[in-house]
Amino acid sequence: MEIDEKIQNAIERTEVLRAPAQRLATFGSTNIYYYLVTELTEWVNVVREGRVIAARPKIVTPTYLINLEGFSSGARRFIEMMAEKHPYEPGIFYSYRNEPKEMNIVSEPVAAIVDKINSRIDSQHDPLAAIIKGVEEMWDVSLLKFTYELTQSSVYTNVVEFERRGLLNIDAAGIPGGARNYIEELFARAERDPSWASELATELRRWGLFYEYQDRFFRLFRRR
Repeated sequence: MEIDEKIQNAIERTEVLRAPAQRLATFGSTNIYYYLVTELTEWVNVVREGRVIAARPKIVTPTYLINLEGFSSGARRFIEMMAEKHPYEPGIFYSYRNEPKEMNIVSEPVAAIVDKINSRIDSQHDPLAAIIKGVEEMWDVSLLKFTYELTQSSVYTNVVEFERRGLLNIDAAGIPGGARNYIEELFARAERDPSWASELATELRRWGLFYEYQDRFFRLFRRR
């Protein structure tokens, strides 16, 4: 089976048996604890536990995304095409980090394992726990599908909350209000802790705003 077929097979066979009771936060990070169950044989299954940590959603534009690292050449070309047509169209950028915790091989059928995990979650009253039934060979694809669907279920609420506060409004320089707010937040952090200056400088450059803010940026260091 070709790799694309394996991925498609994993996507089709992945089931979210218990979704988190809460959606992704709009103005903060979200820490989701997952149990990913995959089958080795009829009576032997693997249970992986870990956390998917979703960073606070960022308001971005195609022009901003061009300055981010980590995209493939094809994805970067797509972003460039979007930037040519809609350079200042605001969107929401989600980023995630997976922190695996442990993996156990369990000699029980899937249904029994899931019942026990559900009981554990109920006893812990954890609204941000999830159970996923995946495919062993492509368990990370199963986790990615879960993450994608979680994003889909959250994006509408996130957009509405951003719009309600006017954070998607674009100013004369083509910068969303939410981006300006985040820059102000980084300035406040850098004033208290100089270690934030590097992230502030990076954010300003990604937006092409370093020249606009440079005097204020350098004053951070003259005060010390």
